[in-house]
Amino acid sequence: MTDIDPALERWRLILGAPGNGVCGGSGLGAEAAGQDAALDWLYERDDDLDQRGIRRTGGDSPSIVHAVDWLDDIHRLFPKATIERLERDAVQRYGLHDVLTDPGVLERLEPNAELLGAVLRTKHLMNPEVLRMARRIVEQVVRDLMERMAAEIRVCFTGTRSRRPSRIPRAADFDFPKTVRANLAHYRPEEQRLYVETAHFRARTRKHMDNWQVILLVDQSGSMASSVIHSAVTAACLWNLPGIKTHLVAFDTDVVDLTRDADDPVELLMKVQLGGGTDIARAVSYAAQLVEQPRRTIIALISDFYEGGDPGALIRTSAALVAEGVIMLGLAALDEQSDPAYDRETGQRLADVGVHMGAMTPGELAGFIAEAIG
Repeated sequence: MTDIDPALERWRLILGAPGNGVCGGSGLGAEAAGQDAALDWLYERDDDLDQRGIRRTGGDSPSIVHAVDWLDDIHRLFPKATIERLERDAVQRYGLHDVLTDPGVLERLEPNAELLGAVLRTKHLMNPEVLRMARRIVEQVVRDLMERMAAEIRVCFTGTRSRRPSRIPRAADFDFPKTVRANLAHYRPEEQRLYVETAHFRARTRKHMDNWQVILLVDQSGSMASSVIHSAVTAACLWNLPGIKTHLVAFDTDVVDLTRDADDPVELLMKVQLGGGTDIARAVSYAAQLVEQPRRTIIALISDFYEGGDPGALIRTSAALVAEGVIMLGLAALDEQSDPAYDRETGQRLADVGVHMGAMTPGELAGFIAEAIG
C-alpha cells in the first residue's frame, strides 16, 4: 500500500471514514491513523452525523478508549491549538466531564457557567490538587455572575420611581423629560443636537419588606446544574437585603440545608453534589418546617419535577402550604436562558393546587419576590 499524499491525508482526517475515496488506495500513516482514531472517539458522538446519513466509524470497531487515554493521545498527536479545541468540545459540546480530572485541561479551559456545571458534576472524582484548580474556576464564574446579577436583583427591591429628584445617577432612574427641559438652552440647531449639561434622576420609594422569608428549594440532580449555580448566586444576592430571611436547601433523595453558607456561593457550590435520585416531597416537607409566618413566606421550588418519592405527598403538602397563605413557586429552570424541561403532569398537578409554575431568570425571580412583598 503506497503512502498517501499529505494534502489528501489532511482531507481524509477531516472527512473521516466516509472520505476513504480521496486516498486513491493509499493508507494513512501511523501518526495520521492515531489522529483519526482520536477524532473518531470524540466526534462520532455527534447526532448530526446520523441525521445527515454520515458516520465517521462503523458500529463493530473495538474502540473503547477512556477519557484519560484519549487525553494522552491528543497531547501526543496534535498541536497545542488543536488540543485546546478538542478539550473544549469534549467538555462543553459532548459533556465528557471525566476530562476535567486532568489538571492541564482545567488550567487551559476558559471559565464559564457550562464549565462550572461540569466541575460540579465531577469534583468528587478529583484529587486534592485538581480540586484546588477547580475551585479557581468556581470562584471566577461566581464572581462574574455576582457582578451581573447583584445590581439587577437589588434594583427590584428599591421600589418604584417617585416624583422626587435623586442625587444618585442611575440609568434606570433617568428623568428624560426633565433633563430635556432643563437643557434646552444648550440646543444647537445647526447640529440638531441637544447638549446635556445637567442630567436629572428620580428617586425611588422604598419597599416595605419587614419579616419575610424566602426559601429556595433546589433539586441537585445532574440535569439541574445551571439552576443550582444560579440559585446559589441568587441566595447570596438576597442574603443581605433588609427585611428578608433567606434559606437555601438542596435536595436529591436527602435534604441538605445550606443556609449557613448562603452568603458564600463559592463555598456552597463546593459542597453541592450533583446527581442521585429525587425526593421532592421530602424537600417540601422540610421547607414546611422552616415556615414561621405563612402569609409572609415565599417558597421557590426549583426542580425538573420528575418525582422519585411520593407524588401524592408532594401535592398534599404543597396544597396545605398554599392554603395557609404561603406563596409557592414551582420553577422548572432558574438560569439566564430559563429554558424549562420538566415533568408536565406533576407540574400541572401542582398548578391545580395553587403553585405558580414557570421558569425564570434570577432577575425575574427577584422581581416576582419584590412585587409579592412590596
